[in-house]
Amino acid sequence: MKNLYILLFLLLITACGNQEKKNETTVEVEDNSDELVITKQQFEGEKMTLGSLTEQDFNVSVKTNGLIDVPPHNKSSVTSFIGGFIKKAPLLIGDEVKKGQLVATLENIEFVEIQQNYLEVSEQLSYLKSEFNRQKILFDENITSQKNFLKAESVYKSNLAHYNGLHKKLQMMNINPTNVEQGIISSTINLYASIDGYVTKVNVSNGSFVSPSEVILEIVDTDHIHLELSVFEKDILKIKKAQKILFMLPEASDETFDADVHLVGTTIDEITRRVKVHGHVDSEASNFIVGMFIEAEIIVSELKSTALPKDAIIEVDDHNFVLVLKEETDSEFHFEKVQVEIGNQTEEFVEVLNLELLKGKQLLTKGTYMLLNNGEGGHNH
Repeated sequence: MKNLYILLFLLLITACGNQEKKNETTVEVEDNSDELVITKQQFEGEKMTLGSLTEQDFNVSVKTNGLIDVPPHNKSSVTSFIGGFIKKAPLLIGDEVKKGQLVATLENIEFVEIQQNYLEVSEQLSYLKSEFNRQKILFDENITSQKNFLKAESVYKSNLAHYNGLHKKLQMMNINPTNVEQGIISSTINLYASIDGYVTKVNVSNGSFVSPSEVILEIVDTDHIHLELSVFEKDILKIKKAQKILFMLPEASDETFDADVHLVGTTIDEITRRVKVHGHVDSEASNFIVGMFIEAEIIVSELKSTALPKDAIIEVDDHNFVLVLKEETDSEFHFEKVQVEIGNQTEEFVEVLNLELLKGKQLLTKGTYMLLNNGEGGHNH
């Protein structure tokens, strides 16, 4: 009770200090120390508000973090299996590309040598095939020896394998073998986009040399943005498919976006003791960039319960109280201090567990900060 006396005493001092106002406001204490009287002038001056218990959502969630990402098949690294000098690289980071679009041109004398080799083998193949067929006929008619036939067969099939290998190599280099057979030889090869998307990395410039398998640029299809979350081992058994996810981009926006759990990992990282959780994004993904850091909470259970605004709660000596309207006159509000038991909390509301004393009652839901700022105790935020 001592703290309440201090609160009310300081409130009286505050009221007396406002005597310069045209209408003096006062706070009176009834004989019952659990009661408080506030004039309507003070009620309006301090912008106090009355309210009652309401139904609110209290979600039990697991807090986590992660990154904006895309599935592996929506990310493409443009490489060449054979080295060369960059002759043309027309794209910049952020450029949109379509599947099959030219993204880079490489030049190398080795490209010419491969085509020349293919052309030579192609021309030899026709002769060797004819010689093989002739030896086969002669062997079938017992005119030539088996040795001559087998030698012709071996040379032809060896050359055919070489031809097929070079043919496939030219196709992988995006060079048309038919053009080469017609004598059209190029010193350059073109690289094309394998998916629709946006350029996210460019690792080369004109004139630079790229080695085989070196990533020239990266393309990401953002139509299938998802979340890659890391959940602690102790929380992973709470996570189920289809649970709702609320996430934010703390470095870019205050807005909250929606997603849902799509896959829950089955292995634990030995170092971090975390499990990967894959989430599908419900919101428009056009403004999301792959690699963005996110903070998220996975809703593991949803609960509706009776609650009051946090501003209605007064904390004194580790106990929580509210001011219940006991009586209203023409000029005053008479409040009674009632202890409450609180449960779950959100940013704005507190769950009230002992409802019987408050059902159907009007309470001071805004303006208790005035009491707190003039006395001891702290608000339960």
